[in-house]
Amino acid sequence: MSLRLGDIAPNFRAVTTIGEIDFYEYLGEGWGILFSHPADYTPVCTTELGMTAKLQSEFASRNTRVLAVSVDPVDKHFEWVKDINETQQCTVGFPIIADPDRTVADLYDMIHPNSSENFTVRSLFIIGPDKKVKLIITYPASTGRNFVEVLRVLDSLQLTAHYSVATPANWKQGEDVIVVPAVSTEDAVKKFPKGVNVVKPYLRYTPQPD
Repeated sequence: MSLRLGDIAPNFRAVTTIGEIDFYEYLGEGWGILFSHPADYTPVCTTELGMTAKLQSEFASRNTRVLAVSVDPVDKHFEWVKDINETQQCTVGFPIIADPDRTVADLYDMIHPNSSENFTVRSLFIIGPDKKVKLIITYPASTGRNFVEVLRVLDSLQLTAHYSVATPANWKQGEDVIVVPAVSTEDAVKKFPKGVNVVKPYLRYTPQPD
């Protein structure tokens, strides 16, 4: 059965480019991003891992650890990382999981038989400190992901986890947010001292509260 938002993310042990890890132990009390790649030595994957490497400090500043997974063995990963670092002018500092028996791919429903019976699609999961799945994005193998968008969504998830707000379309860090319907306007004025802009009774904006 496929995972859904709010489900507990399955734990696993796996061999990676930084050694054997326990997934939960690796994440600790922070946030996590697990994302799959169809195979090593593929061009789109090379650019994706390179971009993730360039954004490592951004993820770290959000208390978030990233892991990639591919169905290839770890010795192949080591050689591929050299190519990624060379061609993308980066240093891959996060683990790449070796999943030749597809344990992780099956746990996270990363293989879609109608797309490919052998390789994972581009699935990405954001996992909260409570080990629950907060976001699932799945791309076809032919389309590279937008990791700036992943950061944007992570910012939204972390903000809305602590405040009674939602983020509007195309929201970016620092912009106004929406007061959730469960909070009355009277309570919103008390809860958000920066001010509440009532456009409609159900559409109320407030400056980002954190």
